[in-house]
Amino acid sequence: MNGHHLLDGKVVVITAAAGTGIGGAAARRCLEEGAQGVISDQHHGRLAATRDELAGTHGDRVLSQPCDVTDEAQVQALIEVAAGHFGRIDVLINNAGLGGTASVLDLTDEQWRQVLDVTLTGTFRCSRAALLRMVAQGHGGAVVNNASVLGWRAQPGQAHYAAAKAGVMAFTRCAALDVAPHGIRVNAVAPSLAIHPHLAKVTSEDLLADLARREAFGRAAEPWEVANVMVFLASDYAGYMTGEVVSVSAQHP
Repeated sequence: MNGHHLLDGKVVVITAAAGTGIGGAAARRCLEEGAQGVISDQHHGRLAATRDELAGTHGDRVLSQPCDVTDEAQVQALIEVAAGHFGRIDVLINNAGLGGTASVLDLTDEQWRQVLDVTLTGTFRCSRAALLRMVAQGHGGAVVNNASVLGWRAQPGQAHYAAAKAGVMAFTRCAALDVAPHGIRVNAVAPSLAIHPHLAKVTSEDLLADLARREAFGRAAEPWEVANVMVFLASDYAGYMTGEVVSVSAQHP
């Protein structure tokens, strides 16, 4: 996709950015829009492969740094490496999340804790580290979080994931007010259904087909269609938007 220079010169850090999901699409779109990108993922091999692929087109504007968002030391290392290499951080895209399907009757404490730790607390950890850096830099910045329409809508078997994503929405709104005096914006996207290989592995074909039928266009979103909205929120075109959760959805009742 041809870029429009929306992120020229900005340094963007993206979590869970390896592979072909929303994070990978966000990395590609940010680079196409002129950003310098730091991609991160806990899957080292997949991260290295993604970095090599992107560097083939974008050269030294892309850097990779492994990170497990449940590990505070690794989160701190990600932000320090990004700022140390490129001199600053302008944008953080929190894409790391963990799902799964289980009735609330069968959910274990460990399943609940794991989903909340990656999806909600991981978003908090990365945001805190990046926001502290942005405040110290003194020239604003932006955080874009990946929520979900399940933060608003009910779906069987998704109590843990929906609770985590609703938490991301609430965190987005409150964090935005905390950092507004520093000229930093915090927003989120809430996709309904975006098909990528990992989702296909953990979701039945019948459920995916049913969810796609509920979309107004009769299909799921492509990851790059969600990434386009992330790019907008990261850019100066969204300069007066903060604390917002933008639905990237064609879902109808």
